[in-house]
Amino acid sequence: MQMNIMKRTLFVLFSGILFLPLFLTDTADAQWSIGASYEVRDEDPTNGFGVRLERSVLSSVPIVDLGIRAHFSYFNETNSLTTSGATIERDFESLDFGFAGTGEVSVGLVSPYVGLGIGWDNSSLEYSENISESSFDVREEFDTTDFYWNAFVGARVSIIPMVSPFIEYRFSQVSGREDVNLDNINRLALGVSLRF
Repeated sequence: MQMNIMKRTLFVLFSGILFLPLFLTDTADAQWSIGASYEVRDEDPTNGFGVRLERSVLSSVPIVDLGIRAHFSYFNETNSLTTSGATIERDFESLDFGFAGTGEVSVGLVSPYVGLGIGWDNSSLEYSENISESSFDVREEFDTTDFYWNAFVGARVSIIPMVSPFIEYRFSQVSGREDVNLDNINRLALGVSLRF
């Protein structure tokens, strides 16, 4: 009988110690963040959407948080023009995926952050011309895959404990496209992240 009471006591004590961190977590010290954004850039296609997953790796310093991020963006633009029996269609698609290191400083409700990373960019263009009165058809396809580096600055606002709207400005340099002006591949992202 005494042994059963001791086993139960040890079990309850051990379980309490094991699960205590679950009850003592604070949303201000969130370890993970997932977010979605609407993105606008200067390069065609100009409008797209992004998804990001972030993880804090060092938050022991009171106001500084270092982390890592994986991000994905998708842009698509489809145009079709028909005039005088001729049809011209263009479908332009671009997607990129990257990893970055981030640094964030918490200053009240606003948390400005910076980051630096690398990634992969794939762009494809399908172009076709069709003249209905003749058998003249033109169809061209273009597909390129490049690596890039990027740097970004942004700020997130913590009005609601787990939900944080953010704004971010990111600029990239794609390898193999040195003739492209750096100003033409900048983007602005507006989004919301869920921190847990």
